[in-house]
Amino acid sequence: MKKVEAIIRPEKFQDLREKLSAIGFDGLTVTEAAGTGKQKGKIGIYRSTEFEVTLLSKLKVELVISDERLDDIVGHIIDTCKTGQIGDGKIFISPIEQVIRIRTGESGTKAIY
Repeated sequence: MKKVEAIIRPEKFQDLREKLSAIGFDGLTVTEAAGTGKQKGKIGIYRSTEFEVTLLSKLKVELVISDERLDDIVGHIIDTCKTGQIGDGKIFISPIEQVIRIRTGESGTKAIY
């Protein structure tokens, strides 16, 4: 099993959610995040005063998936969230040793689907 953490633009989330749902994948966790990378922030204007926004709003989408679905899911994330501009985000993939569903006690891939 693998844990996929995708840091994406907030405006791309709904499209990603619909795409994952269409291929039968509904289990995910979403967290609001803020960060900076090559984008280095942007200039905002409030009441005619300019200010620098150094941390930009992002969403962190976390999924735990079977090894067999990894390439397919990651491909869908890239296809849906890529704009070709700086700030599209990143995908981190980590191994997961064990998953246990608290309610039923199921473990392994049975617990993630």
